[in-house]
Amino acid sequence: MIHVFSHYVPVRVVILAALEGLLLLLAAYAGVYLHVAASGEAATGLSSHAGVFAVGTMAVMAGMGLYQPDLWSNKAFLAMRLAVSFLLAALLMALFSHVTPMANSGMAALGIALSLALVGSILLRTIFHQWSKADAFRPRVLVLGTGTRAVKLATHADFNPHHDVVGFVALQSSRHYVPESRVLAMEPGQTLNSLVKKHAIDQIVIAIRDRRGGALPIGQLLECKAMGVKIMEMPTFFEREYRQVLLESLNPSWMVLGSGFRKDWLSDFVKRTFDVVASIVLLLLTWPIMLMAAVCIYFESGGPVLFRQERVGKGGRTFNLYKFRSMRHDAEKGGKPQWAKANDDRTTRVGRFIRKVRIDELPQVFNVLRGDMSFVGPRPERPFFVDQLAKQIPYYALRHSAKPGITGWAQVRYPYGATVDDAIEKLQYDLYYVKNHSLFLDLMILISTIEVVLWGKGAR
Repeated sequence: MIHVFSHYVPVRVVILAALEGLLLLLAAYAGVYLHVAASGEAATGLSSHAGVFAVGTMAVMAGMGLYQPDLWSNKAFLAMRLAVSFLLAALLMALFSHVTPMANSGMAALGIALSLALVGSILLRTIFHQWSKADAFRPRVLVLGTGTRAVKLATHADFNPHHDVVGFVALQSSRHYVPESRVLAMEPGQTLNSLVKKHAIDQIVIAIRDRRGGALPIGQLLECKAMGVKIMEMPTFFEREYRQVLLESLNPSWMVLGSGFRKDWLSDFVKRTFDVVASIVLLLLTWPIMLMAAVCIYFESGGPVLFRQERVGKGGRTFNLYKFRSMRHDAEKGGKPQWAKANDDRTTRVGRFIRKVRIDELPQVFNVLRGDMSFVGPRPERPFFVDQLAKQIPYYALRHSAKPGITGWAQVRYPYGATVDDAIEKLQYDLYYVKNHSLFLDLMILISTIEVVLWGKGAR
């Protein structure tokens, strides 16, 4: 993982993006020069237009989720996303070329560049996938501890492509909560140093809760660190690898003394400026869709078209959130708030569609402009559920230290949740965002939101 503006980005994603960006630039140059060679036209402004071509195409590909590490699990889906990405990129670049002709060469050069880029991208990704499968980017990890802290990592280890958990070491004679097959036995007199050498370990993760009475072998850990092995606490490792703040192994001192949770007037000013600009742009782009949605809702089930609901915002203050009404008028006729369910029978026909493509969320741009919400942040919850969850989940109130958002890190990383367990998982993502939020992370979330909307991920 690489730490970029307080956000952890997988090394393989950075390398793939860099290589693909270079490929797109070369494709743009080649497209123009091949067209110029055939037509005899002069090429001007090539560098700037090639940069726009590369950045625009990569933005579309990122919005299609083509930089997700697990995308190769479904090659047919990958091929479809690549095709859709280059089709959208062609439309966007054609519009740009019409407004500012691409190096005076227009559509012919664009067509050549896109064709070269598509073929090159397929070849690059095929080669890169085979290379990355050879564990070129997967550090070998040894976990100290086999208790309740370590079991969380054991359940996630087999599904993470970024590291290879070699095994777990029990430093105390206690019950193993991880599978016995994953526990590495230490022979009498054997040290961590020799175990690290034997298994070619790159990183050691400390997942021991009780460290009193010499339970933690500090001297041996220092020897390993002197050999170049990275040593880190379980919360830090989980935050880096999974982009979550793990509640089960969280120490208050880790949050208080560690990095993150920064606030200053400049970052607040930048975020507010970004919110206003993004909301105005979204409003200008989507007002015809909003008008059509309002008309459809009214003709199907009458008014009101907008649905107003009390939510909890920054600092625990409540505000009225606006959405397009997607459910029947009697959706909560008992008066008790309910979470939305999969295939909820309370939704109308229009409501099912607008919820699927997230059109029902668009009126929240007015909440952002009013200052109740941010464009990106933890999703605001209803006071009824906040009261329940705050009693059951530690640190739940910390999510209210930031303004709630239309979209957020939990929304793009985890499907819709309607249970306490789901709320815990989403809170871990929310705390990661609150701890590490930056304009860069907001942009990454917005790009991921495009994927969520286009492919209907997690909608109910």
